[in-house]
Amino acid sequence: MSTLKTITDFKSKLAGGGARPNLFEVEMTFPDDLGITWDQTRQEKFQFLCKAAALPASNIAPIDVPFRGRILKVAGDRTFDTWTVTVINDEDFQMRTAFEQWMNGISKLDNNTGATRPLSYMANAVVNQLGRGGEKGAESTIQSAGTSIKPLRTYYFDGIFPTNVSQVDLSYDSSDTIEEFTVEFQVQYWLAGKNSDTGSAADQTNTIIQ
Repeated sequence: MSTLKTITDFKSKLAGGGARPNLFEVEMTFPDDLGITWDQTRQEKFQFLCKAAALPASNIAPIDVPFRGRILKVAGDRTFDTWTVTVINDEDFQMRTAFEQWMNGISKLDNNTGATRPLSYMANAVVNQLGRGGEKGAESTIQSAGTSIKPLRTYYFDGIFPTNVSQVDLSYDSSDTIEEFTVEFQVQYWLAGKNSDTGSAADQTNTIIQ
């Protein structure tokens, strides 16, 4: 039986005032075998310039089994969507250059040769959903610059590699704007956990759904 709900009841159930889509951070590794310069300085810069990402969808395809004029639906295999990030382009082009070099290592622009061993061109990434709580007991707290932040939830993407670095439109008509581009990745699988201690893209330890 349903009961009358009030705005006060709703307020008490909305933990942390609701998760905010603009509070996130992306960390990424690059394949060591491709010779791309991706040190800690560039990693930290990427965390600022990665403007948009996504928490992954969870998909299980159905299998239709016909039976006497009806369809029985049973669970099939999991599928993993492509994952896309949007990156702000600044004047040193470090971010775009790194992704272009990654794709060139997979398939060179001039002769179609490249890395064939999957471990040579695949890497990992992490998306941390951050919170805004500052009171005692909050999952995440941002008090001042340099304060350590514990994510509300961490999503770990395994075995990613880029299959598209988008064009950047140039035009005399464009003003008061900054260039940006998207990078589309293929994903082998993803894992997630609450307040994961393995929330680093460089950490190969698998987290579990919690």
